[in-house]
Amino acid sequence: MTRPYSDPDSASEYRSPNPKRFYRSRNDKVIAGVCGGLAERFGWEPILIRVLFVLATLFMFGPLSIIIYMTIWIITPRTPLGRMITPEEDAFWRGVSDRPRATFGHLKYTFMDLDERLQSMERKVTSDEWRLRKEFRDLERGN
Repeated sequence: MTRPYSDPDSASEYRSPNPKRFYRSRNDKVIAGVCGGLAERFGWEPILIRVLFVLATLFMFGPLSIIIYMTIWIITPRTPLGRMITPEEDAFWRGVSDRPRATFGHLKYTFMDLDERLQSMERKVTSDEWRLRKEFRDLERGN
């Protein structure tokens, strides 16, 4: 059975859970919203992105930067309509790393810390001193 075609931007099964995904901006655009989208994605000032693009075009890459801009314009979707997130969600997603190696490293050290804390708790709970204190507490509750 074939499914009817649906727009991937509107289908929830294709939508990224990360609202900070790169889109062309609908609100902050001069030509196509590419610089505005980059600014929204990384939390930078749009004018800074535009100035850097102009400087790159004039002094470094010339026509190559225009070709790159047009390619990004063609392949990047516009921001979906009605896509609003709360400030708490925005703060959460800004803290999420886009680099898998950094995310893995962070998780690795988090689990190492949790493992160390768990071992410390196990040592305390299995110690003779803890058993003795537990027996004293049980005697105090009994009276």
